[in-house]
Amino acid sequence: MIETEGLTHINLVVSDLERSLRFYGSVFGMQEMFRDGPNMVFLRTPGSRDTITLDARPDRRESAGREGGVSHFGFRLTQDQSLDDALVEIAAAGGRVIERGERSPGVPFAYVNDPDGYVIEL
Repeated sequence: MIETEGLTHINLVVSDLERSLRFYGSVFGMQEMFRDGPNMVFLRTPGSRDTITLDARPDRRESAGREGGVSHFGFRLTQDQSLDDALVEIAAAGGRVIERGERSPGVPFAYVNDPDGYVIEL
């Protein structure tokens, strides 16, 4: 068995780097760690070690938002964060709600799209 510290990052191909930076920054509070050239930005959620890489390289942009076998990724809300409030913030930042419900009584969930169409579960 290989010992790891868990999943390190997800690389998302995006069509508009600045739009995606605004979305993930305003909705999830993700902060820019560094850039790898003019078309790739690494973001991190404050207080965590998870990373999303936004990849807007011109030769990849047309695949932005396509599933490619990964159906979605998720963010766990803090106990203090209201799902209703989170969905309002997502819509204001250019995302949209796809589905919401309860996994079991008192365990709500929602699926949303980011501006490129990637599916995020809350």
